[in-house]
Parts: sequence; C-alpha cells; structure tokens
Amino acid sequence: MDFGLVLQTDPPGSRTVGLMRRAERNGFRYGWTFDSAVLWQEPYVIHSRVLEHTERMIVGPMVTNPGTRSWEVTASTFATLNEMYGNRTVCGIGRGDSAMRVAGRKPNTLARLSEAMSVIRDLAEGREAVIDGTPVRLPWVRDGKLPVWMGAYGPKALAMAGREADGFILQLADPYLTEFMVKAVRVAAVEAGRDPDEVTVCVAAPAYVGDDLAHAREQCRWFGGMVGNHVADLVERYGEDSDLVPAALTSYIKARQGYDYSHHGRAGNPDTAFVPDEVVDRFCLLGPPEAHVERLKELRDLGVDQFAVYAMHDATESTIDAYGSEIIPALGAAS
Repeated sequence: MDFGLVLQTDPPGSRTVGLMRRAERNGFRYGWTFDSAVLWQEPYVIHSRVLEHTERMIVGPMVTNPGTRSWEVTASTFATLNEMYGNRTVCGIGRGDSAMRVAGRKPNTLARLSEAMSVIRDLAEGREAVIDGTPVRLPWVRDGKLPVWMGAYGPKALAMAGREADGFILQLADPYLTEFMVKAVRVAAVEAGRDPDEVTVCVAAPAYVGDDLAHAREQCRWFGGMVGNHVADLVERYGEDSDLVPAALTSYIKARQGYDYSHHGRAGNPDTAFVPDEVVDRFCLLGPPEAHVERLKELRDLGVDQFAVYAMHDATESTIDAYGSEIIPALGAAS
C-alpha cells in the first residue's frame, strides 16, 4: 500500500513544502494539495517547490476541476513540471466543489469532466486533442506521462471512473462504502473492456494518531461536512431512499443546514456540528497506531492501493511521524 499526504495550501507556502519533505522522509510517496484558487494559495507553484526539494514524491491536486482553468493551461502546467522533474505528477480531478461554488458557479457536469480528462491527459502526454473544435498539441512535450485520477461518489461518476480514469479517488475511509464503491468502479471497468486492476484505488481521509478519541473527533469532524456537500448533491439527484446510493452515505446529512466555505476543510468548522461521532469514526482513522493499522489492512484487502492522509488538524507533524515510524512499516508500503 502506498501513502499520501493531503494539505491545504495555506500560507506560508514554505510550511507546505516542509511538511511534504517530512512526509517523504517518513515513507509517504504522494503529496496532494487542495485546488481552490480563492481559498488557498496557488498549488502548482508550491508543487514545483515540493518536487525540487524531494527525491521521489509524486505530487498533484486533490482535486482540480474542468471549470476554473482552461484545459490546455492545466495540461501545460503538468507537462512543464514533468519535464523539469521527471514525470512525478498525477492529476486528481472531479466536478468541482469549493473552487466552483465560492466563485458562484455550479460543479461541472460529468460530460464536461469526461471530455476534460481526455484532453488534459492527451495534451500533457504530447498527443493532439480537440478543444472547442480546434485541434491543439503541445509541440515541446517529450515522453510525458500524466495519470488522471477521478474523484467520485455517485453511481454515474463511479461508472465513469471505471471506464475512463487511471485512478479512482474516494474521499472517505468507511470499509462498507469503500467495498461498495470499489466494486462499482471495477464492474464498469470490466464492462468497458478494461483490466480493473489497472485502475488505481486511492482512499483519502483524515487520520489522527492519539489516545484522546473525543479530541480527535472534534479535530476531524469537518470532514463529514465536506463529504456532506457531495452527498447533498446525490440526495438532490437520486432522492433519500434510492437504491443507487447507500443509506450509509446519505442518512447523516438530514440535519445539515448549510455550509460556509470560509471554514472549508478546517478543524472547528461550525457548519459541521450535525456530523455525528459515528460518521466521524467511520469516515476517518482515529486512535492509537494499532487502530490505524487494523483499518488500513481492511481497506487494503478491499483493493485500496493508496491511503492519503488529510492532515488538517492540530497534530499534523506527530501524525506524519507516527505513520512513518509505526503505521507505514506495518503495511509493507512500497519503497
């Protein structure tokens, strides 16, 4: 199992770079950042510094979207980083949540996301793509490689990830939901004539190492609110009692009353009081190292290839170090 670290790009940018370096020293192979230009610093500028100051770490957004940047610019950015640092990027992409909504826009359609994924991958790898009816190619790209991993929850998005994406990003660590969604992705891959094992599965969720569970829950409760934004869209589309979306994912948002993106992804978010302890415990990894190892082995057995640690809480450094000293070695992570 691989491990990644997920951070918001809060200033100073040097701290993000330092935490990524610390993560690599502790055995993390991936460095992910949010991508929401209004709320945080520009991630790709920071990615360049992370790549310069690490040796093997692969970096990317968790996640970008097709709406806030033109596709040729996104592709050129990845291709430039790859030329400079040797194909060490991955494009995490989804319909768009905070980046779109804080600018007064709706998340992108799946059709637009599908087209963007193909165009960005083709351009970044040196192939011609068509944008708004015009053939475009980046003539300077040589031997470029850009895996595109798609974030998904709903049935149509899961099927699209299985058909089209190089990887699937699931932002929660509940074993039941992981099994349900990984199966949906794999079935779609098989139906599309693909080898399902070629779709990398990445589970991303907060992890907090420590014995004070009550405190850990309060530090990570924000995550249930973040996931709830996507879940609310699913409920609106499919209804509360749809067989297409598990109740284990949707039932907890009934008490949700709104969301202020100024607190997005932050401990103490006042808009996430509706998230019950049971959901925090299911969606996140909390407790002593052995509890993390137990859950991660369960996820690995369900087909998860990478666990990416959201570390937006008051124990960022100690959690990174605990993973490096006690948890990653127990999972036999790739070197």
